[in-house]
Amino acid sequence: MFIVNIIGARPQFIKFSSINYQLKKNFKHIRNKLIHTGQHYDYDMNNIFFKQLELNNPDYNLGIGGGSHGQNTGRMIEKIEKILKKIKPDYVIVYGDTDTTLAGAISTSKLNINLVHIEAGLRSYNYDMPEEINRRLTDHCADLLFTSSQQSVNNLINEGIPKKKIFNSGDVMYDVFKLAIKKKLINKNILNNYNLEEKNYIYLTIHRKSNIELVDNLEIIFKTLSKVKRKIIFPIHPNTNNILRKNKIKTPNNIVKINPLGYFENISLQKFSNLIITDSGGIQKEAYFNKINCVTLRDDTEWKEIVSLGVNKLVGANQNKILKAIHTKSNIDFPKQEIYGDGNAAKKILKKLIS
Repeated sequence: MFIVNIIGARPQFIKFSSINYQLKKNFKHIRNKLIHTGQHYDYDMNNIFFKQLELNNPDYNLGIGGGSHGQNTGRMIEKIEKILKKIKPDYVIVYGDTDTTLAGAISTSKLNINLVHIEAGLRSYNYDMPEEINRRLTDHCADLLFTSSQQSVNNLINEGIPKKKIFNSGDVMYDVFKLAIKKKLINKNILNNYNLEEKNYIYLTIHRKSNIELVDNLEIIFKTLSKVKRKIIFPIHPNTNNILRKNKIKTPNNIVKINPLGYFENISLQKFSNLIITDSGGIQKEAYFNKINCVTLRDDTEWKEIVSLGVNKLVGANQNKILKAIHTKSNIDFPKQEIYGDGNAAKKILKKLIS
């Protein structure tokens, strides 16, 4: 069996690392190649993750990034198609909901190669988000769809996708998190680097276009967070940093801006915080893994399970909602049974492909 993985953005590096770990450990007989589109081309968003997650250099690096959604997707489709025609894999695996995901899906399905979508079935129902379009189109192109939860299975069935194509494997990012815990790669030593006290600071990320390109939203968020007495640690995304510089927006004194971090540093800062504020999809989930309450700077989310549990609050860029969510103590216990699987998603996926 010959499989090709297509990745291009930070969350996909993490997701692929779980498959890569299993390929090296338990499935050495599977021939595989890696295509990296280059969608995240910043060093801190790319190389550091490859190094930390022990990923081999890509077999093909397309170097596509920095353009519009249409430009990037079109150029990726053209280059991916040429590679797939040449190497003729049995399966192509795509991850999540980025432009890389959609480009890989279109190239693969047009060539009648079996398409596998990992993290299938997510729905925010916000059609203004490019990610929502990407994930829906990819799901309807895919031959095998592996979901993170039962909610995603239900979403796919409701859209008429045959049950025989759908498998609830659990979440591959949970695999990586569990392995990091097992290897003791998450530790509190990082707190000393930023003069932080355990459970006495907030972890913040902002990168969603609805927050950074609508400068009014960004200013509302910072004005609101300036009213919070706790220290806020803010690993800043390159795009967000550029917007701040361009618009001469100053961050409040209680917010400590730091450069982007590797996976283990980010997870460690999350784990020892007492609250996470984010507009990231993946970090909402990582907050749940770490059993830390999350305040999400969006009006909707694809991770509806953790909103239903009450451990994730959707607040948008609304000052009153943000402050209420920050200052309201949660009496809700995290469930003992994991809704995102048992940490063996990658193994289940590869076993299914073999069968």
